[in-house]
Amino acid sequence: MIGGMDRGHRAVPHTADVRIEAWAPDREGCLAEAVAALVQTFVDTTGAHPDGETTVELPADRDEDLLVGILDEVIFRLETEGTVPLATEAQPSADGLRVRWHTVDTDAVELVGAVPKAVSLHELRFAGTDSGWRCAVTVDV
Repeated sequence: MIGGMDRGHRAVPHTADVRIEAWAPDREGCLAEAVAALVQTFVDTTGAHPDGETTVELPADRDEDLLVGILDEVIFRLETEGTVPLATEAQPSADGLRVRWHTVDTDAVELVGAVPKAVSLHELRFAGTDSGWRCAVTVDV
């Protein structure tokens, strides 16, 4: 159920880029779903098991900054460490968000799509409603 109490995510068609949507009952769940959506656009994690763990503090004044920050961090770690998150746990912190990832090396997963390069601010949406949180973002590939 999109926008309801269920959690989920999907990729939607977009010219030359990747557009992802995510939803969950709470902000942190929606952010975790957005990470899962991003990862699934370029790797198949079926059968992969975490071999690492990373904790990141993301400062932000606005919810949209958290969405961009968490996805940018996934792209940064992909480029610099060769890792992708298999599971995301996010909790509010005094300055923004504390994120814990259970990660796997990219050698342990299969590339199935274009590798993300950056998060676009164009048509970025992230907001809470009476029925939960939703986000939509375009990722440059």
